[in-house]
Amino acid sequence: MKNITKIAALALLGLALTEANADENAVKQAMAKSMPSVKIDSVKPSVINGVYEVIVGANIIYVSDNGKYILQGHLIDVDARRDLTEEKLGDTRIEAIKKIGQDNMIVFKPKISKYKVTIFTDIDCGYCQKLHSEIDQYLAQGITIQYLFFPRAGKGSDSYNKAVSVWCSADRNTALTSAKKGNVPAPKTCDNPVDEHMQLGEEFDVKGTPMIVTEKGNIYPGYLPAKQLVEALESEKAQK
Repeated sequence: MKNITKIAALALLGLALTEANADENAVKQAMAKSMPSVKIDSVKPSVINGVYEVIVGANIIYVSDNGKYILQGHLIDVDARRDLTEEKLGDTRIEAIKKIGQDNMIVFKPKISKYKVTIFTDIDCGYCQKLHSEIDQYLAQGITIQYLFFPRAGKGSDSYNKAVSVWCSADRNTALTSAKKGNVPAPKTCDNPVDEHMQLGEEFDVKGTPMIVTEKGNIYPGYLPAKQLVEALESEKAQK
């Protein structure tokens, strides 16, 4: 009798998994038909019955099981007072940054690294310049800074061309520091990741620069002094 019960339970589990996979495939097919240009990274059931969590790049959208309805926004657990979407977005941001890779960033490293942040920056942004003018203070706190370019004026602008020129310089770190001081870098072109940085910034919904992204994928928009940033990073580490 116990064996029969166990077999029945396994059969029901298998059926449930098959139905879940079928629904996920249905969502993928429906979205491929309605939005063929959208690249879906994953489809998973959300906490709401009949609604699926769809990851597209660094973004999350919610789709009905028949693919007919799409919700954009944050899913909140009212009782727990938790932003479930923001918690998941942290993971997607981390993965997106990993895909860019440190080799495609301009990185300033301290002798002993305790923390790491990724910063979307614009060479001509005043607060970006202020932050970089204090780079030694961040390094002294053990903060590794990974820079991604986000020229707010867009592709082809002076800020964009400066970003490309800095990237194509023999010493990118020195060239960036000089450009942040207001010196116009010598015009250069080469294969560069600036467009990729900007695309990621769009996915992260960058509204202004600098925008700081932590190792847990949390976002701090705007300039933060080194000591204040360390406090935020320590608080983040203390959280489960």
